[in-house]
Amino acid sequence: MPQAKIYGIREHLVPVRDAMSEAVNESISVAFSFPRERRLQRFFPMDAADFIYPPHERSARYTIIEIETFQGRSKDVLKTLVREIYQRVPKATGIEPRDLDVIISEQPKHAWGLMGECGDEIKLTYKVEI
Repeated sequence: MPQAKIYGIREHLVPVRDAMSEAVNESISVAFSFPRERRLQRFFPMDAADFIYPPHERSARYTIIEIETFQGRSKDVLKTLVREIYQRVPKATGIEPRDLDVIISEQPKHAWGLMGECGDEIKLTYKVEI
């Protein structure tokens, strides 16, 4: 059940939110063979004063994409997701790859609660072990 959290400066993130959402969703769907309709995303548009980064390394369009997911996917699958995001997001939003950080965090299924059940007890409609 991959979930995306996307952080950026409000005036730069909000105008590209729909395109970003589509690009991230498509990346997850392709890399994880995950159903497109199961999109789970949260956007965090921030005031510039609350989003601190080294301005000599990043522009004001700097964006962080965090993906939280179950453990079980191979290193190659996770790297495919990173590559898909770096291919799709810049094309969709105009944000340069150097202004994107992608962070994938994995947790065991038992550490999740989903729709009223423990993650390791729920019947999934997709494969995690790929």
